Amino acid sequence: MKLNTQYQTLAGALAAIALLSGCGKSSDPAASASTAPGSPGTNTAVAAAAKSGVIMADGSSTVYPIAEAISEEFQNSQGGKVRVTVGLSGTGGGFKKFCRGEIDIANASRPILKAEMEACAATGIKYFEVPVAFDALTVVANPQNAFLTHITVEQLKKIWEPAAQGVIQTWDQVDPSWPKEKINLYGAGSDSGTFDYFTEAVVGRAKSSRGDYTASEDDNVLVQGVLQDKFALGYFGYAYYVENKDQLRALPISMDAATAGVAPSKETVINGSYKPLSRPLFVYVTEKAYQRPEVKAYFDFMLTEGAKLVDEVNFIPLPPAAYELARKHLQEGRTGTVFNGIPTPGLSIEELMQREATL
Repeated sequence: MKLNTQYQTLAGALAAIALLSGCGKSSDPAASASTAPGSPGTNTAVAAAAKSGVIMADGSSTVYPIAEAISEEFQNSQGGKVRVTVGLSGTGGGFKKFCRGEIDIANASRPILKAEMEACAATGIKYFEVPVAFDALTVVANPQNAFLTHITVEQLKKIWEPAAQGVIQTWDQVDPSWPKEKINLYGAGSDSGTFDYFTEAVVGRAKSSRGDYTASEDDNVLVQGVLQDKFALGYFGYAYYVENKDQLRALPISMDAATAGVAPSKETVINGSYKPLSRPLFVYVTEKAYQRPEVKAYFDFMLTEGAKLVDEVNFIPLPPAAYELARKHLQEGRTGTVFNGIPTPGLSIEELMQREATL
């Protein structure tokens, strides 16, 4: 199949990158912070969980299906000896708990931000950044909407930018050929990594958005909103669209009016043509938690069996070389992030791994 051939080609290239990767650390401020027992990063709930064989995770609703699938299969493989709890407080909410030392793992639909890096450093928490999958952030419409067949990044910006609040109210204000019907918007809540990523990619600045829309960190709420509204427009992760593809319509995205729209799919993410809404997904684990045998076993399971489970829950697995590079970083103790708190929308799989190889 063409898709497998693309993966094999990319996997070969990434294997070469991994062999050439240096031993340098990132400039993460948490990299030099102390995590000694009794430091601010120590949390009694986490300590109690460690003694009882419980791994505590929280964060992104987008990453949740992946985390749930991996955790369930891992628990089964351990014969009930280890329990993994997976919360759903959004990427930002997960990082707040993570940097306070309240959880072992933060699931994230974007890289850790500078303020979060500083918060972790302040509590003495070092961490590993593990890319786990790719996603195609998907813009959707109600299937009864006959006029909206595709949309440009410029049109999305016109709809979603802060200046649109109270001004851009009907579809004809975006395109005169569209009807004079009220635009009803559904999107990620402000504590969501999806919100950060979408606003950065479309508006040009993270968290820069109009506020008069239905917001939720729970993607299922957004799905239901668009399902029930003929003139709605919404956005959320690709997997939630696939689960409801018989009832929703994904809009092809084009960078401008002169280029053809590209629909979200596993193929268009892998070949790099779905821009700028293709994005990597991450799992972060504290260095201290990773020293526990059950957490090491969890990540070994994730990096061995994760690609199959990622695919089963309708996300895009990384090439095998990517998971092996992540395993190498864990084994060699390469903590920190290669993003240094700077958002990078539209990153391809190959570009992500080129970055990770420099950690």
